[in-house]
Amino acid sequence: MGHYHRRDKEKVCIRTRKVYDWVTRQIDVPLRSFSGDDLEMIFPKANCHREGTICEFLTAQAMDPQALTIRCFLTDAAGNPIDPVVDQDALICQEITQPNGRQPVNVTLPSGETVTLQKVKALVKGHVVVQIVSPTGTVICQSSPIPFATAQTFILCAPEGTQLNCHISFFECDTSLVCTDNFAQLDVSITLCLEVQMEADVKIEVEARFCQPREELAEAVLCPTNKFPPQCPDVFPAM
Repeated sequence: MGHYHRRDKEKVCIRTRKVYDWVTRQIDVPLRSFSGDDLEMIFPKANCHREGTICEFLTAQAMDPQALTIRCFLTDAAGNPIDPVVDQDALICQEITQPNGRQPVNVTLPSGETVTLQKVKALVKGHVVVQIVSPTGTVICQSSPIPFATAQTFILCAPEGTQLNCHISFFECDTSLVCTDNFAQLDVSITLCLEVQMEADVKIEVEARFCQPREELAEAVLCPTNKFPPQCPDVFPAM
């Protein structure tokens, strides 16, 4: 068996994930507005312990809607809060299959060169929950999970065999509740940043060296060693 020195290098073949193209886009999801029966359905009475409409409930509590905090956050389908950067599996972010596959598109680069790229469609779906919070910070009403979705088209280097890898790197949700004598409406607006990559598994040749395990460090000894008092050789043992 050959022996590899720490500094020896050679060409090796490895399997890795190659990124063919990568773009980031800010997306403003179309505004969602709820009024009438739709508004009452997303705020179930069991979540608010209320009678009447949501605006009547707030009025009965002697709460001015303008003094309330209406907040919105990303959740899974069950209404559990999630971090879009960490909990990517809680969101749907996938390619929309086109009947005739990804269509080629000719694009002129800033240099003037014309290249052929592909049209890729991505679907993003998720849920948000809206909370109505009193001036003291108490949650007085919470909505059911509200679904949202957006479909986006990208022009990418996406040859056959590549797969879409997309995730959300930023998420922001804003809401407003309007209650007047003859009008009630909740508006939900969502802004997100979608990162889209086209990837494929490839085998590449690189110059590298084989790793060797380092020497294991000895564990520090915690137990004290036995120390004997000094002897009296003049008196013991007697010679």
